[in-house]
Amino acid sequence: MVDPVQLVLLLVILVLTILLVILGIQVFLILKELRQTISKTNRVLDHADSITENIEAPLSALSSLALGVKASSLITVAKFVRSLLGKHHDDDRKHRE
Repeated sequence: MVDPVQLVLLLVILVLTILLVILGIQVFLILKELRQTISKTNRVLDHADSITENIEAPLSALSSLALGVKASSLITVAKFVRSLLGKHHDDDRKHRE
């Protein structure tokens, strides 16, 4: 005959075994979902990388264009200032004579 203590121990072992099996299944499902999430995140990052590469080329060209315009405008301003200074020197020469 089975002692009551043995019966309680058998029930506890049985319940713990069932809970551990359920817990193992849940952990497996969570890890599977985590793997899918990481895979989707990787695809999103790959797309973001390709998008930034596609945007980089036009922005680089635009930046070069802006630097060219800035350089040419600086040259134009320098020529304008030189012409003003040249006129100023000419006016000084005319006033001295």
